[in-house]
Amino acid sequence: MSNSSSITEFLLLAFADTQELQLLHFWLFLGIYLVALLANGLIITAIACDHRLHTPMYFLLLNLSLLDLGSISITVPKAMANSLWDSRAISYPGCAAQFFLFLMSAEYFLLTVMAYERYVAICKSLHYGTLLGSRACVHMAAAAWGSGFLYAVLHTANTFSLPLCQGNAVDQFFCEIPQILKLTCSDAYFREAWVLAVGVSFAFGCFVFIVLSYGQIFKAVLRVPSEQGQHKPFSTCFPHLTVVSLFVSTVMIAYLKPPSLSSRSLDLAVALLYSVVPPALNPLI
Repeated sequence: MSNSSSITEFLLLAFADTQELQLLHFWLFLGIYLVALLANGLIITAIACDHRLHTPMYFLLLNLSLLDLGSISITVPKAMANSLWDSRAISYPGCAAQFFLFLMSAEYFLLTVMAYERYVAICKSLHYGTLLGSRACVHMAAAAWGSGFLYAVLHTANTFSLPLCQGNAVDQFFCEIPQILKLTCSDAYFREAWVLAVGVSFAFGCFVFIVLSYGQIFKAVLRVPSEQGQHKPFSTCFPHLTVVSLFVSTVMIAYLKPPSLSSRSLDLAVALLYSVVPPALNPLI
């Protein structure tokens, strides 16, 4: 029986065994990667160069695009590599450096802030300049980045301090926390479970805040007499709410489902849905 002190690297397993499926996955991920890079790059360039877009909404969108670029640049190349190689090794410190977890957490906190911005813009429009001045926007964005970093550091340090007794093969294209927990001793897994539950509960709390904010927004918009006046708020709110719902639901499945319900295809599908799809869809917001 091995433990964490004897493990120097993890082995990330491939997506598929046949060359045809490997090539299909590779070209699919490459297409997603290029589209996401182009879309987020154009958003960042447009906001940075056009002074008319230097508003709270576009400032938060700029931060979201920066997070998306970082997330896509980490996850999709890993998926492309796993599509072509039978397996690949990653060092123990490299696996423990959960930069993606930081970006994912910060992005979710930022989406929560963006829901608040939309609520103020539509429901408290007379106080928009007071509640969302430039200093307030910078503080909220910094809080989102800082909270994501703190959560990632604490969660990763706790997970990788657990003893590993089940080998070093990770059936995923990145060092996902639930997959690492499968390698821990049984008692260690349950010791970490409460940390996962707290994290997901906090994420669910943010989701409830987002839903309540949009509930108030929809009530205010429905009072607008013209359909044209309703179209623009709905067109900006629904994509945001869709991305958030997809992200929260898939993360809860990935992190809270019992180990007995785990399967290779389900784990891969859920990981792709919360790690690759939301950053690629966020330019729609």
